[in-house]
Amino acid sequence: MAISKIGSRAIIDGSVLAADFAPGTVTGAKLAGSIANDKLANSTITIGGEAISLGATDNSLNLIDWQSVVVSDGSTVTTMVAGRGYFVNNSSAAGIVKLPSSATIGQQIAIKDYAGNFGTNNLTIQNNSHNIQGAAGNITISTNRASLILVYVDSTKGWLFSDEHNVGDLQTKSYTSATGGTVTTSGNDKIHTCTGDGTFSVASIGNSVGGGSKVSYLVVAGGAGGAGAGGAGGGAGGFREGIDSPVSSYTTSPLKNPAGLTISASPGSYPVTVGGGGTGGDPHPSPGCNQKGDAGSNSVFSTITSAGGGGGGSQGDANPTARTSGVAGGSGGGAGQMSYHPRAVVGAGNTPPVSPPQGNPGGQGNYAGNTPGSGGGGGATAAGGSSSGSGNAGAGGAGATTHITGSPVGYAGGGGGTACAIHGQPAPVGGAGGSGGGGAARNGSNGAGTAGTTNRGGGGGAGSSPGFCGGSSNAGGAGGSGVVIIRYKYQTG
Repeated sequence: MAISKIGSRAIIDGSVLAADFAPGTVTGAKLAGSIANDKLANSTITIGGEAISLGATDNSLNLIDWQSVVVSDGSTVTTMVAGRGYFVNNSSAAGIVKLPSSATIGQQIAIKDYAGNFGTNNLTIQNNSHNIQGAAGNITISTNRASLILVYVDSTKGWLFSDEHNVGDLQTKSYTSATGGTVTTSGNDKIHTCTGDGTFSVASIGNSVGGGSKVSYLVVAGGAGGAGAGGAGGGAGGFREGIDSPVSSYTTSPLKNPAGLTISASPGSYPVTVGGGGTGGDPHPSPGCNQKGDAGSNSVFSTITSAGGGGGGSQGDANPTARTSGVAGGSGGGAGQMSYHPRAVVGAGNTPPVSPPQGNPGGQGNYAGNTPGSGGGGGATAAGGSSSGSGNAGAGGAGATTHITGSPVGYAGGGGGTACAIHGQPAPVGGAGGSGGGGAARNGSNGAGTAGTTNRGGGGGAGSSPGFCGGSSNAGGAGGSGVVIIRYKYQTG
């Protein structure tokens, strides 16, 4: 007679072997109740190299449970659930879906453009108090056939996109916000023009898909004064320009640095120093009969320093070359005319040296019989002109033109040198000021040298003199003050 039941107490653990059962003889119908997993020889299953206990829950494969098509027309907002995928149909209108209100690391949500028209009817993903791609705010998907998977990381980054197809950069664009100077705009760029000392204060900086964390800049130092009484022109203030390319786009000078300058919102305060122009040389100092021009002052923005221009050398008769030589600076001062002595030395430019160079040397003076002439001050893109004698003085070196303000403006031109006629010679010809704000020299005894242009960093022109230490000698023109200009992207057009 067949045994209908065997009690659990009648079987000792390990006493029944697998070989004792014919294939297919033990079925669910033969079992009363259930067999605990620990009574089975194989109590785990291995998936993807990981052993998982039978009856346990494991989400290591991060499988997506795809749902039926969701119609999203703007009037119905679907709140999504972690672990699920959503085919979203926006055929009738732009749609909206919402992320879960709570999330833990590793949770995933998938979205697929069902009808291939997110480009026409955009889909907005509401953040529901979480960050998306590290930024607070909603995200809009605006490309057809888009598909993406969002994975929750932490409270800082929130939901990140781990898999994207036919999707543009979905990171929220942010832009730099700052105060300081006089603020204007040109296209999508904001421009801060500082004509005096102050602070460029950064409230926030742009991210990589918005304005970025760099700014374009122009830093021009104060120009030097021209010498008095037939001396040389003053050197222009140092000229340094950097452009945040390709984020910002405008016509720059040939001296640009293409890297721009990185800024930060912490500490966020950048002191700005705008250098003043040097004083023109006195035609009747004591002792001596004339005086070289004073150097201009440095301009500074963050790590960028432009050096003030070097003063123009004075004319000389029985004077030492130290007074008649030009002074080194952002651009150097011209050398003064001399008689009975070796030539004076021109003032060196790009001092201290930077790359690209911030300026050029001044021009050489000349003594040719009774018609001497002095050199012009150096400019941003050209050295000062040298005197050819015969009553002709050197012109100021050319400055540089940039469109950083939205229109072409020249800066850092050198001051013109002058000449004096003696012993009844023809009236001398004073040197012109260099383009970019350089001051022109005066002819004969016609007056003081022209000042360099304010906030353009031009060198001052030399004062006139009818002869060596003449009684009607005139002072040199003052150098023009510098400027600091900062430009950055603040919106997308």
